[in-house]
Amino acid sequence: MDLWSSRDLVWYSEKQISRVRVIRRADGYYAQFLVDWDRREEHGFQGKMTGIDLGLKEFYTDSDGNTVENPRYLRKSERRLKMLQRRVSKKHILGKKQSNRYHKARKDLAKQHLKISRQREDKARKDALALVKSNDLIVYEDLKIQNMVKNHHLAKSISDASWYQFTRWLQYFAKVHSVIVIAVPPHNTTVDCSCCGAKVKKTLSGT
Repeated sequence: MDLWSSRDLVWYSEKQISRVRVIRRADGYYAQFLVDWDRREEHGFQGKMTGIDLGLKEFYTDSDGNTVENPRYLRKSERRLKMLQRRVSKKHILGKKQSNRYHKARKDLAKQHLKISRQREDKARKDALALVKSNDLIVYEDLKIQNMVKNHHLAKSISDASWYQFTRWLQYFAKVHSVIVIAVPPHNTTVDCSCCGAKVKKTLSGT
């Protein structure tokens, strides 16, 4: 069996590896190693500061008016997901042993969901790292995402935007690069114009 690794484990001693967990994904098995390691990166401080406004139309807008796109991975894959779901439903027969075609269709559907999840995670990580590398202090909205997804009209779009993954990576990279990140209450942050500070009424889907 071949083993592919995203990290070279030879750099760590056995004492540093405190736990190994084997997990199963739609495309195979993975081993997760919990390593005791204090990661630190050099950061060239230049006194740069920014505030970001998370949204659905644009993924975020910073205090200088610059925007980062929202790729909407789930929305773009909905047609393929529906087609794969129809294949699974067509081959599913209640009360009977499922065929190899059914299991293949179910696996293809699971792989597509996994692909979308990885796309979201990868973009969230890259956007967070780029933001941390280019600033010394970052302020963002402390959105109550668990409460916001209760809005059935916006739940899918909010989940697709991956705000939670992004803010999690933002906090992690800020620690690694010794950058200050501050989460502020979202009240009134979305209605302040990034250029002049004037109050501008907006909807969440239009931010």
